Amino acid sequence: GGDAGGDAVPPQQFDDFQGADAGIFAGGDYDEDDREADQIWEQIDEHMDSRRRDQREANMKQELEKYRKNNPKITEQFADLKRKLETVSYEEWDAIPDIGDYTIKNKKRNATFTAPAPDTLLQKAMAEKATSNTAGPSGMDTPSGGGVTDLTAIGEGRGTMLGLKLDRLSDSVSGQTVVDPKGYLTDLKSLKISSEAEISDIKKARLLLKSVISTNPKHAPGWIAAARLEELAGKLQAARSFIQKGCDACPKSEDVWIEAARLNTPENARAILARGVVSLPQSVKIWMQAAQLETEEDKKRRVLRKALENIPNSVRLWKAVVDLSSEDDARVLLSRAVECCPQHVDLWLALARLESYDQARKVLNNARVTLPTEPAIWITAAKLEEANGNKAIVGKIVERAVKSLQANGVDIDRDYWLKEAETAEKNDPPAACVCQEVVRVTIGVGVEDEDRERTWTADADECRKRGSVMTARHIFSHALSVYPGSEGLWKLAAELEKSTGHPDLMDALLKRAVQYCPQAEVLWLMAAKERWLQKDVPGAREVLEEAFVANPDSENIWLAAFKLEFENAEPERARILLQKIRERGASDRVWMKSAIVEREMGDIAAQRALLEEGLEKYPAFWKLWIMLGQLEESLGNLEAARVAYAKGGRRGHT
Repeated sequence: GGDAGGDAVPPQQFDDFQGADAGIFAGGDYDEDDREADQIWEQIDEHMDSRRRDQREANMKQELEKYRKNNPKITEQFADLKRKLETVSYEEWDAIPDIGDYTIKNKKRNATFTAPAPDTLLQKAMAEKATSNTAGPSGMDTPSGGGVTDLTAIGEGRGTMLGLKLDRLSDSVSGQTVVDPKGYLTDLKSLKISSEAEISDIKKARLLLKSVISTNPKHAPGWIAAARLEELAGKLQAARSFIQKGCDACPKSEDVWIEAARLNTPENARAILARGVVSLPQSVKIWMQAAQLETEEDKKRRVLRKALENIPNSVRLWKAVVDLSSEDDARVLLSRAVECCPQHVDLWLALARLESYDQARKVLNNARVTLPTEPAIWITAAKLEEANGNKAIVGKIVERAVKSLQANGVDIDRDYWLKEAETAEKNDPPAACVCQEVVRVTIGVGVEDEDRERTWTADADECRKRGSVMTARHIFSHALSVYPGSEGLWKLAAELEKSTGHPDLMDALLKRAVQYCPQAEVLWLMAAKERWLQKDVPGAREVLEEAFVANPDSENIWLAAFKLEFENAEPERARILLQKIRERGASDRVWMKSAIVEREMGDIAAQRALLEEGLEKYPAFWKLWIMLGQLEESLGNLEAARVAYAKGGRRGHT
């Protein structure tokens, strides 16, 4: 008892982490300094852990997402299919076929078991069919003891191999062979060699489709799928057999008849489609397929006309028969077509294109009454008038079109009308008047007043990018009629004409521009430069003279006139112009150009005088100092050149 009491550990020496064994510190006291040290170390550990915590958590999250992506749950794999079940109707639920009874119990009950023959039976059969290889008692023994060939065994071996090949080619769904008895060798050569996986997939698909068509024989897609599976497996006869059964089971499905025609030869396909139109006389697809099978246009037209007797309101059939007919026949057919299908604008427009001018106007008027909300009729009427020389009423037609459409509750879509303007531009020949009037009437529809200039500029730029230069030109023309004082619009319009390579149009445009914006130096300079580029120097002088009158104090115009004279070898005219500019109080650039002219003319004294006078007025203009230094250097006055360069360096940085 005393030993036990001596081994007991006092409660104050027990540590929750280390227990009763605290090492060399077992006898020490845990004071406030120790607690503070532990807190500091805990803070350090926590800080070190937090430094990489974000990266570690991101890596863990990425690994978790990768694992979930590679190993999705069953519920996640079929989540999208479950959501689609919301859209399944009651009829579709009822059409789902009931699965057959494929339980193991029934399989065992209906299965036929076969067992291998025993060896004794095989030996007995061989003994019965064996042939003797010994000679009779006639004394004609064979010394070598050679055997006799067993022809019966060879024939049986060949029959077994042929039977295996034929069984492999047999139809596992219907149980009937699809091999031609007379040409089975050809079939064997053309047999597609498939992998074991493909063969297994085909067998599974056969079983599935067999279940589909047996449980729901009225389901046309099941028959089509079964036929296409056999076609994929290389068994065309089986495919035809399946699709024929599908036609019998689903005579009201046009897809089955079309698939049957596709799988058969053209002669058989015609007979199949003939049966199809009897079952479905209102099927446009079957009639069109029947027409496509015909190789002669007369027979195609005959089929299509027969189809129209059953389906007179089919636009597709009318278009097909019109495309195959001559112009006179097409006119008669379209006259009947608009009576049967009055709500289709394409038929009205096609008829109007085939009629004469007067008859076309009547056709379009009737179309407008029948379809009062169709803008294409009005646009076609405007093109008709322009094509016949009645350009004066094109604008009125477009204006009436917009008012009539708005009265019938149609919203005017300016983008649609601008595209129609581009279409009119690209007609052959271009309908320029229609393009212009459509832009004029509809460009401002739905655009606020404060946004018109910006919107129209953007419209013109988009048309230019699409190659519709005429439409862009008419947009700028209309915008300039509303904002004639906009220098930016005139400049953009001039750039458009310059990019299209029409100098006459650009010159006429700039003449109008300077009349509305006489203070715009850029427009005057563009007009003068355009004349100069066309080798019309007198015309450029005339433009600049008019610019002097409108802008007498414009140094840019004076310098443009100087450049024109100087570039055309008229130095005296250039000198006079520069002198007039200097008298008006020219800038440092004018003094520099004046000195350059004198240098080109070789008048050193005049050049020095102009440089010295220019430096008195503009001592900080370093280019004049450089020109003065170059002058002194050319004369051999190196010291004077150094002084000029030094002064230029000091003055140029002040």
